[in-house]
Amino acid sequence: MKLPDNLREQLKIPLGVLLPDDDAKKDTIQKHLPENCYIITVGDRTSEKMMDFGLTPSLQIIDGQEKRVKRDTPENVDIVTNLTCDNPPAEITSQSIDIIKKAFNSESPVRITVNGEEDLLVIPVCIYAPENSVVLYGQPNEGLVLVKITPEIRNKTQKLLELME
Repeated sequence: MKLPDNLREQLKIPLGVLLPDDDAKKDTIQKHLPENCYIITVGDRTSEKMMDFGLTPSLQIIDGQEKRVKRDTPENVDIVTNLTCDNPPAEITSQSIDIIKKAFNSESPVRITVNGEEDLLVIPVCIYAPENSVVLYGQPNEGLVLVKITPEIRNKTQKLLELME
């Protein structure tokens, strides 16, 4: 499923609470995390930042890039399950969706390494995430977005995915 040009602007609107870079500190982030929640990070820098804070994501999705520039993979010795998928830029592949579903049924912490680009995978993650999940992803040049998974978020992201088909 390819991203149509008419959706690009809509996807620049954060799906949840936007914490400006200056406010994206451990204590501020923790205020937005329900007790015993399933933490999901999408993006290398976001995953690395959470681990630096001692908050190991249950699922992290990375692509070895930051703002389309190659970077070192975030260090994490705690990973139990490693999965990979192919996902070209501006697309969401059915393989990516299947791997995301598999990740939610795997022993955590789970890392999905994407060959391609992981940005749009926030959409299927929000659709298939377990109850009591929070998704964190970077909003380029703005900050960190925290999305509590609710029926409204599932519906909104499902509609976005359908617009891509």
